[in-house]
Amino acid sequence: MKWLAFLLATGATWSGALAFTVPASRQADKHVPIFVTTIPPGYRDWKLISVAHEEGSLNSLGAVLGNDVAIKAYREAKLPFPDGAIIAALHWSHVSSEENNKVFGRSQSFVAGPSTNVQFMIKDAKKYATTGGWGFAHFNKDGTPGEEALLKTCSPCHAKASRDFVFTLYAPSY
Repeated sequence: MKWLAFLLATGATWSGALAFTVPASRQADKHVPIFVTTIPPGYRDWKLISVAHEEGSLNSLGAVLGNDVAIKAYREAKLPFPDGAIIAALHWSHVSSEENNKVFGRSQSFVAGPSTNVQFMIKDAKKYATTGGWGFAHFNKDGTPGEEALLKTCSPCHAKASRDFVFTLYAPSY
């Protein structure tokens, strides 16, 4: 009889512990980080989507690149972007080219100077459901991740874009 009571008490304890931890683990799964912490390999070999010049305090030049999934979606004008699409934005300071200006005889040539940062958007509708299906990353010129306060501004800003959180249009060609 004592063994039966012991087994029932043990079973009830384990059942209660299991019932208590299962909802907690499910809740933890819902809180998936929205920030990407590693630089996707090979991004410098991706295809060009567009270029940008931002004035003001940034005064930067940028190249927007896409992996094969992103490029295919851009070319087919497919929205929303499919899972697996990755968009990279490489940024450099905007500097005058003294060498080129000598050739032109005046100050008119500006080129990419020192690197300032690289940013990524990675599409995974399930993993990043709380941020429109996109994970965001910012890496400083030394490769260190951007601060969380900065990254928290990505999704609310990109939510204003009319093309699935993406501002950049595919650059026209002839």
